Amino acid sequence: MLALFLPVFLVLLLIGLPVFFALLAAPGALLWLNGQERDITLLYRNLYNGMDSFPLMAIPFFMLAGELMNKGGITLRLVEFSQALMGHLRGGLAHVNVLSSMLFAGLSGSAVADTSALGSMLIPAMEKQGYTRKFAAAITAASSVIGPIIPPSGIMIIYAYVMGESVAALFLAGIVPGILVGLGLMAMVKIMADRYDFPVASRKYTWGERGRASLSAFFPLLTPVIILGGILGGIFTPTEAAAVAVAYAVIIGLFVLRTLSVRELPDILSRAGITSAVVLLLVGAAMSFKTVVSLSHAPEMLADFILTLTNNPLLLLFLINLLLFAVGMFLDAGPAIIILGPILGPVFTSLGVDSVHFAIIMCVNLTVGLATPPMGLVLFVAASVSKEKVTTISRAILPFLAVEVAVIFLITFVPAISMTIPRLTGFVN
Repeated sequence: MLALFLPVFLVLLLIGLPVFFALLAAPGALLWLNGQERDITLLYRNLYNGMDSFPLMAIPFFMLAGELMNKGGITLRLVEFSQALMGHLRGGLAHVNVLSSMLFAGLSGSAVADTSALGSMLIPAMEKQGYTRKFAAAITAASSVIGPIIPPSGIMIIYAYVMGESVAALFLAGIVPGILVGLGLMAMVKIMADRYDFPVASRKYTWGERGRASLSAFFPLLTPVIILGGILGGIFTPTEAAAVAVAYAVIIGLFVLRTLSVRELPDILSRAGITSAVVLLLVGAAMSFKTVVSLSHAPEMLADFILTLTNNPLLLLFLINLLLFAVGMFLDAGPAIIILGPILGPVFTSLGVDSVHFAIIMCVNLTVGLATPPMGLVLFVAASVSKEKVTTISRAILPFLAVEVAVIFLITFVPAISMTIPRLTGFVN
C-alpha cells in the first residue's frame, strides 16, 4: 500500500495543493493508513534535518548575491554590455536578452531571478521596438533556464548534496551545456528574425564604445571568476564561495559603483530570505518524502522495471529523458532531483554511465522543465512581469523549447560535451 505514495502525490498536485504540503501529506496519510504511525515522526524530523546542512547554505547566499547585484544596477550594466556586442544584429534585443541571461547566470544561478530581473527591463523595451509581448515574454522565459545550468547553480548544489557528488565537478560540467543552450536560442532567434523581419536594436557600436561598455561591466563579470576560481583553487568551499559573492556584491554596490544604499539592504535581505525559505522548505519536505520512498522499496521496484525494458544504456537514457521532461512539466526541479536522483542515479551508474554525466542530464532536463507548460515556474513569473497570459506565452515558447530539448539529447548522447572540462581539470577520472 505504501507504494501508492506517488499516485497520491500527483493527485494532490493536480487538485492544486502546494508542492510543499503535497510532499508531506501523501506519504503521511499512507503511513497512517498502513498502521505505521511511528514512522510519521520521520517526516517532520527529516523536514528539519533536510534543511540543516552546511552545503545547502550556499543557496540563500547565492540568492542574496543575485538580489544585491540586481538592486545595485549591475543587471543593467550587463544588458548594456550585451547590447554593445549584439544590438546591431537583426532581432538585436532578442539576442541581447539571451546573452544577458548567459551573463546573469554567472551571478545568481536562479531562473526565477533571471526572469524577474531581466524581464522587467527587456520585455517593455522589446515591446516598444515592435516585438509582440508574448514573444518577448517567451524568449525571456526560455533564456532564463540557462541560469541554473551555467555555474553557480542552486539545483546542482542540491543534487551534489543528495547524491554525494562534487559541487565543483557539476559546476564545471554545466558550463558547455549552458553555452550550447544560449547559442541554440540565438540561432532560433536568427531564423525567426530573418523570417519575420525583426527590428535592429541599435547602430553598430565602435570598438571604443564596446571597450567602455566592457569596463562598465568588468566588476559584475568578475563575480563568476572569483566564485569558480576560489572553488577550483581550493581557497574556499562552495558555501564559502557564496558568502564571498555576497560580500563582493555589497562592496561593489556600496563603495565601488555606488549604486546601492544602506537603506535598501533591509528590503533586499527580506526578499532574499523569503525566496530562500521557499526553496529550503521544499528541500526539507522532499527529504522527508525521500524517506518514505526508501521505506516503500520503490527505488528497487522501479530499477527492476527499467531493466526489464532493455539493457541498452543509450535507449534507457532516451526513455529517462522523456520521463524527466514529463516530470518537469509538473514538479519543480529541486524536489524532483531529491525524489528521483536516488532512484535513477544508481541504476545508470551500474550500467556504466558516469555519475557526473547523469547528474548534468538530469539537472539540465529538469531545469528546462521550469519553462515547460503547464506548470513551469518561470512561465508564471514571465506572465506576471509581462501581464500576458500563461497560455499565450506557452504557445510562443514552443520553438525555443524545441531547441532546448535538442540540446538535452545532444549532451545525453555526446558525453564529451559536459565531461571534457571536469576531466581536464582533474575533478573526474
